Amino acid sequence: MQTSSDRHEYPAHWEADVVLRDGGTARVRPITVDDADRLVSFYEQVSDESKYYRFFAPYPRLSAKDVHRFTHHDFVDRVGLAATVGGEFIATVRYDRISADGRPASAPADEAEVAFLVQDAHQGRGVASALLEHIAAVARERGIRRFAAEVLPANNKMIKVFTDAGYTQKRSFEDGVVRLEFDLEPTDRSLAVQRAREQRAEARSVRRLLVPGSVAVVGVGRTPGGVGRSVLDNIRDAGFTGGLYAVNKAFPEGQKELDGVPAHRSVRDIEGPVDLAVVAVPVEHVPQVVTECGEHGVQGLVVVTAGYAESGPEGRERQRELVRHARTYGMRIIGPNAFGVINTAADVRLNASLAPEMPRPGRIGLFAQSGAIGIALLSRLHRRGGGVTGVTGVSTFVSSGNRADVSGNDVLQYWYDDPDTDVALMYLESIGNPRKFTRLARRTAAAKPLVVVQGAGSGPQGHAVRATRLPHATVSALLRQAGVIRVETITELVDTGLLLARQPLPGGPRVAIVGNSESLGLLTYDACLSEGLRPLPPLDLTTAATATDFHRALSEALADEACDAVVVTAIPAVGEGPAEDAALAEALRSAAETVPGKPVLVVHVELGGLAAALSAATSTAPRAVSRREDSQRSEERPPSAVQAPEGVGLIPAYPAAERAVRALAEAVKYAQWRREAVDPGRVPEYEDIDEKGAAGLIGGLLARGQGLTLGVDETCELLGMYGVDVHRALPAPTPDAAAEAARTLGYPVALKATAPHLRHRADLGGVRLDLADEEQLRRAYAELGELFGRPEELRPVVQRMAPRGVDTVVRAVIDPAAGAVLSFGLAGAASQLLGDTAHRLIPVTDREAGSLIRSIRTAPLLFGWRGSTPVDTPALEELLLRVSRLVDDHPEVVAVTLEPVVVAAHGLSVLGASVRLAPPPVRDDLGPRTLPVY
Repeated sequence: MQTSSDRHEYPAHWEADVVLRDGGTARVRPITVDDADRLVSFYEQVSDESKYYRFFAPYPRLSAKDVHRFTHHDFVDRVGLAATVGGEFIATVRYDRISADGRPASAPADEAEVAFLVQDAHQGRGVASALLEHIAAVARERGIRRFAAEVLPANNKMIKVFTDAGYTQKRSFEDGVVRLEFDLEPTDRSLAVQRAREQRAEARSVRRLLVPGSVAVVGVGRTPGGVGRSVLDNIRDAGFTGGLYAVNKAFPEGQKELDGVPAHRSVRDIEGPVDLAVVAVPVEHVPQVVTECGEHGVQGLVVVTAGYAESGPEGRERQRELVRHARTYGMRIIGPNAFGVINTAADVRLNASLAPEMPRPGRIGLFAQSGAIGIALLSRLHRRGGGVTGVTGVSTFVSSGNRADVSGNDVLQYWYDDPDTDVALMYLESIGNPRKFTRLARRTAAAKPLVVVQGAGSGPQGHAVRATRLPHATVSALLRQAGVIRVETITELVDTGLLLARQPLPGGPRVAIVGNSESLGLLTYDACLSEGLRPLPPLDLTTAATATDFHRALSEALADEACDAVVVTAIPAVGEGPAEDAALAEALRSAAETVPGKPVLVVHVELGGLAAALSAATSTAPRAVSRREDSQRSEERPPSAVQAPEGVGLIPAYPAAERAVRALAEAVKYAQWRREAVDPGRVPEYEDIDEKGAAGLIGGLLARGQGLTLGVDETCELLGMYGVDVHRALPAPTPDAAAEAARTLGYPVALKATAPHLRHRADLGGVRLDLADEEQLRRAYAELGELFGRPEELRPVVQRMAPRGVDTVVRAVIDPAAGAVLSFGLAGAASQLLGDTAHRLIPVTDREAGSLIRSIRTAPLLFGWRGSTPVDTPALEELLLRVSRLVDDHPEVVAVTLEPVVVAAHGLSVLGASVRLAPPPVRDDLGPRTLPVY
């Protein structure tokens, strides 16, 4: 049992599960007085060479004094952490706070000496790097800003751990020892190193589940039927290339096989390694199976058993215990309540799922939290890939069920550099860690398309994660900013995925329409306009058009420099059959060869034969003209997919114009994002920003309490330090006070009622503008009193008139899950009633500020709509950038509202502002790598 030591209570929040370099997991926790026996056992398994490197001398065993020293910590000046697997130590790290002359010290000394020891069997797994991240976070929490380490020159592995971490450091050599000193403040390089390690580790942890060398199905029934027996049959029938075992404790003694598969009563009885176990036993037997798997060295589990978080509070606690139990042995879990996993690679052929048929091999990766949605996705791709739109297959499929451990983030890490996946399709009922998902999605989308349907579900079952307070529409907008192709339905997910898997990305929104039906062409034209595309006038070939006519028209359209994509519309002629369908398909394919850099789509009406012919003898690989150069993949393609001639892609066919055009519109927007992502812009520096002064002001204000909304003077002072000038509004509790305020500000002025029910509601009559003198002011004051009541109810203020312009609103908020978000819209009904507001993650670059303004539907009002005077959008962009800098520099600023911001032809005026301060939410993305907490 873990207990408190010396001076501080046991810091349970330092406990964490981490994914190591090889994809296994380990538990990191503080070392306590109860760990004496574990420490001794651990030390006995360390080689003499490693002991020598740690203590600079032969040190065969720990003395009682050593054991006491290394297990008794105050968790402030002396801290020890251990990495454990199966409850036993595999590595340790400790720091001791020291003074400038190297003696033991206490705060305010901010330097500590750090030392590691890793069991030889676990060296090379990235254990020391993970421990360094965690001990550095602990040290920062305890006021330590710098680590020092002394290492023997021959200890190259440990020197590399320190030098590769990315911290700012000094290196010296004295008395035969290398001394390293490094600051613990995270740097851009240290964060980049940490995230690169995270990607490799999490990708490999998923690879262990999707590319196993051997699989055991635990809970296989002795007779056909049942979940376990079905999974076993599906794995065997798919032609799995590795070892396969059937496990059931109810098998009779001496039974050696089941339908040709080796049979065992326990995983322990299997000779040789087992990489993956599919668990399909009753829920009460799962803990015993996990123990047996862990003791046998199984690397990962797919738990199809139900009865966990989806069943209520007891099941939720059972699920948390399942994850804790599995991680004790370094195993990761897909599930529980999972549908399973599939890998169609020719050298794997794994169907460890409840899908009775193995999907066709292809280049599309699928992830679904819901088993039912997973079935629907596989079914639709199978139908559309088998005679309707051609052979479009799956590379890998993961149905995560309750998503207790492995999540969409983990699978994204795997797909990012998976050579067999070119397009990623995801159905997400919720996003447990929006900040991380957005970061991973941005990186993935820069390399390959990521199409997402997001349901309206709550947080993951059984997870202890922060819930976002952002509206669903805001989260969707942030995903689009990160390059995610956000669609609304499963049908759109498949439609868009098929196009992206088969055709190059369009160079722009200009669409040529060619077909043999004038009506279908006009429908396509209208659909293009509705989706924001720029269609060219449809070319009607008439119903008498032959395959040769289609070939000529498509070739001419593709050759036209004013065209970025072509939609071919086709209806059958009376009496046409398979031969005519094949001829038309060949004509379209051969025409597409002439200009392989432009996408071609077909809208067909009851042309099953044409759709099948369009995809005959071709590959699902995307064209090199629109993807990264990847010539080495040609040898890796599944042999069941016939390679197309160079430059030729499958032509996707759709049964309705709207579906084809919607998919094309998403491809156009994604292509535009890809082009812009090459140069995302910069976060500008402003010489007049007083960051240090703002930090002092914020610190002084927060000293008053945990959270507060600033007063008018404090708001103006803080915003002013970032170059945001707020027009002062002087209180006017009486007509005389209003007149005095107007004389102070200078005429003309505005008189406003600021009561909550009247604020920002000019439509209710609570505002009087352009008051040129005291007489008009007093008359307006009286009118407001007659309409709305006494001054104490109205809370009237007087403000200097601003130049006329367009009223806008700027907001920034820090969401505990998604991070800091900057929002912009027009003030009033546009944003409040219609939700016409755009959002960007902070920090915002100059290019993002420009796109933020232009992405609202009412943006034309800012750019001279119907002959109006365009407003000063550069000034508006600068305001957005300054607010972004304020919130990014000072996370204690948790909310900013500027409303209204009147943007005139020259300059702008901020007429109202509010700022809220609070201790900033914990940034889990800046801390050490950890798996979700249970």
